[in-house]
Amino acid sequence: GGFKGGKTVVIEPHRHEGVFIARGKEDALVTLNLVPGSDVYGEKRISVENEGNKIEYRVWNPFRSKLAAAILGGVDKIHMPPGSRVLYLGAASGTTVSHVSDVVGPEGIVYAVEFSHRSGRDLLNVAKKRTNIVPIIEDARHPQKYRMLVGMVDTIFADVAQPDQARIVALNAHMFLKNGGHFVISIKASCIDSTAQPEAVFATEVTKLKAEKLKPQEQITLEPYERDHAVVVGVYRPPPKNVEN
Repeated sequence: GGFKGGKTVVIEPHRHEGVFIARGKEDALVTLNLVPGSDVYGEKRISVENEGNKIEYRVWNPFRSKLAAAILGGVDKIHMPPGSRVLYLGAASGTTVSHVSDVVGPEGIVYAVEFSHRSGRDLLNVAKKRTNIVPIIEDARHPQKYRMLVGMVDTIFADVAQPDQARIVALNAHMFLKNGGHFVISIKASCIDSTAQPEAVFATEVTKLKAEKLKPQEQITLEPYERDHAVVVGVYRPPPKNVEN
């Protein structure tokens, strides 16, 4: 259910376009609900009166979403402004996907890839109400299987928790990510090598990304929300810098 915002809660835009902060007794990260009156996973909803109109926001819990954790951790860019086309690898049940759907808005699109049929059922239900989500129940290791469904995208978000995640992202980038497009990858150290120090694992993954023309620009850890996780953000095949004559 929603808690009444009314006069006590003030909504402010976050510096990431399409993301907001609800200031009240406790501050919360929120997104503008694309489907007012309906929640996705039991999250709180906040209604705010604005010049006679009711506007509804959904609380975005950083303990349930790596992207929310990265935003609250101070990540510089998420590269998903309203109107963006995002390829989301590892969509699971659609919890974070639903918030990305709010952020990119009705003009944007989220291609959500999930291999597990159990999670996929939930994802399909989320997509029924949210027309900007294209659910794809396929293995992200084989992007050619869904190439007829996905157009060129501005950004790839990946949370696939597989040892070959860097390769999976690269395969999808080569097929769907525009030159100069961006990637946001959540890396869980123990999924890649449970014997190595997390910092060493992150460094190895960054090296693999660079070899595929995926150029990392920032890296943050997700403490206190997740242990031994990092989010790496970067650019794909950046255009050459103009050389001064």
